[in-house]
Amino acid sequence: MIENYYGFENGISGKDLYNTGIKQAQNLGVEVKDEEVIKIEMQDKNTFSIKTVENEYTSKAIILATGNKKNTPKNIGIEKYEGKGVSYCAICDGFFYRNKSVSVLGSGEYAISETNDLINIAKEITILTNGENAPEFRADNVKVDTREIQEIKGDTKVEGVQFKDGTTLETDGVFIAQGVAGSTEFARKLGALTNKDTIAVNEKQETNIKGLYACGDCTGGLLQVSKSVYEGTIAGLQAIKYIKEGFEK
Repeated sequence: MIENYYGFENGISGKDLYNTGIKQAQNLGVEVKDEEVIKIEMQDKNTFSIKTVENEYTSKAIILATGNKKNTPKNIGIEKYEGKGVSYCAICDGFFYRNKSVSVLGSGEYAISETNDLINIAKEITILTNGENAPEFRADNVKVDTREIQEIKGDTKVEGVQFKDGTTLETDGVFIAQGVAGSTEFARKLGALTNKDTIAVNEKQETNIKGLYACGDCTGGLLQVSKSVYEGTIAGLQAIKYIKEGFEK
């Protein structure tokens, strides 16, 4: 229940506020797609490619506004090995694992997308579902392990994953692709500057990538609806200006 957002004397639930906003946008002619985005790439210097489970779209500008959430299981040693064998971006860090054995932690479409980015790089890949149902995936160098994880192990870097049944899988790296991709994951893969789990933006909500904007919880700071609405307004106006001015600042 949101009690501190202007205009709702009895408060409003987050779900109701969201649904009302979607209907309002649709009434103004905005097309809404209920699709899971699994990858955003630069098609050329002025165009983005947005891939969903069902379709692919192109756009001259993108506003990342899907909030900020940690899709990482707790208490298995992920933070300890960040930058030391634990990665959040197959495209960014896959090269460092050429002809090595790696693992992808996740069980959904996002995990499959990350695995696809590693197939022609790593020698072998293990999709770790951590007790979740196994995804359908067929490739000669990919296997799926559904056992629950006890912890990630290693000395100064990742060396293996220990399961709750006491056995250990040797691996040179673990790529985190739990749940669905969030704003920060997409930003990081595009080369945008991030600060841990938030996206770095200027006063115009611009990232360091031309045409890429971010607003709301994913930029850090005050985690309030009012702040997100303000930043969304700025991002929208700047995206329109960017397109109209022919991509020149």
